[in-house]
Amino acid sequence: MPTQTEMTPRAAWLLILAASAILMITMGARLTTGLFMSPINTSTGLGIASISFALAVGQFMWGAAQPIFGAVADKYGSAKVIVLGALMLAAGLALTPFVTSQWGLLFTMGFLSAAGAGAGSFSILIGATAQRLPAARRPFAAGFINAGGSFGQFVFAPLMQAIISSAGWIAAMMTMAVTTLLTIPLAWPLRRGAGIKKVAGAPAVKPVEAPGMGLGKQIKIALRDPSYLFLHAGFFTCGFHIAFLVTHLPGEVALCGLSAGVSATALGLIGLFNIAGSLTAGFLSTRYRMKSLLALMYASRAVIIVIYLLAPKTPMTFYVFAAALGFTWLATVPPTAGLVGKLFGMRYLSTLFGLTLLSHQVGGFLGAWLGGLSFVSFGDYTWMWYADIVLAIGAALINLPIREDHVVRTPPAAAKA
Repeated sequence: MPTQTEMTPRAAWLLILAASAILMITMGARLTTGLFMSPINTSTGLGIASISFALAVGQFMWGAAQPIFGAVADKYGSAKVIVLGALMLAAGLALTPFVTSQWGLLFTMGFLSAAGAGAGSFSILIGATAQRLPAARRPFAAGFINAGGSFGQFVFAPLMQAIISSAGWIAAMMTMAVTTLLTIPLAWPLRRGAGIKKVAGAPAVKPVEAPGMGLGKQIKIALRDPSYLFLHAGFFTCGFHIAFLVTHLPGEVALCGLSAGVSATALGLIGLFNIAGSLTAGFLSTRYRMKSLLALMYASRAVIIVIYLLAPKTPMTFYVFAAALGFTWLATVPPTAGLVGKLFGMRYLSTLFGLTLLSHQVGGFLGAWLGGLSFVSFGDYTWMWYADIVLAIGAALINLPIREDHVVRTPPAAAKA
């Protein structure tokens, strides 16, 4: 009987839990940046538009770093990339209180911390786990890891706001900088060969690409595939939505005459409800067409935003809005990553999904930056909400023609074999 390799169940769970914990920390750092906008503006006097631009550049850099670090991870291993990213993220956060110019803020929050967070984000973590797990477990793993990122937002948004209110924004940023270093020991289970054992007759987890296909050729094939480009277009909208809200929801809350605690609670609720949304998306991705799930999520966002605009602006309105939107917040990640894997296999998933995330963050750059320009030009965010609605409808429609086979439901007995 031939000897092949597989990951032990204990090692598989350790891998998934470690990846989830890493994403909890890096996304916690990324998705709480809006809470620092007003304090940084008060401290430096740079202005909302200038700070929004620096944070927008950070949104783009977070996405741009992922295909680059993904390619490095595909070649040299994910653990080394995560350690490097942790050092960059911690350094960027720790240096931010010492800068007083827009160029300084562009370097610390726009480049250093954003790129470091990208090295410990979706494409690297989901790619590292997908390459080691059997196909039946990949959607669940992606949803579980994604839920970790949402839990980070749920934990760190109210925590950072509490520290800002009690000890100041510099203490909060330093706390976050130290916390990000915890991702270094968490990278240990993601090193190459960890938890792999040789077994006789076990089905090996192999990439489905043609043997010998290089990364360059795979990228060229992907960029000529309409389905892959449609995924990019939909994910662009997701990034626009998320970056706008993460950066400017505190400002929207303030415009309505409500306290900063309301915005922190709303951001935390987004993360809490996206835990359920991410796990649900990972579960449903094994049973239904992932393109249909994506179309449904994007369409629901348009409806949620319309209801929010028509509702009275009370704390409860923001909490219900955050909970409803949070269910789809980053729940788009498991089906999007799953579709990339279906289309092109697992070998270069970190890179190919990283490129998809780059499109996400191009949208993120525009969402964060245009939100600031909208506020400066019109005194509110009305036109940004209208743009959110139009883009959500467009994203729902463009996902429908994506090429995807019918889901084959594996019988329970076969799934255990």
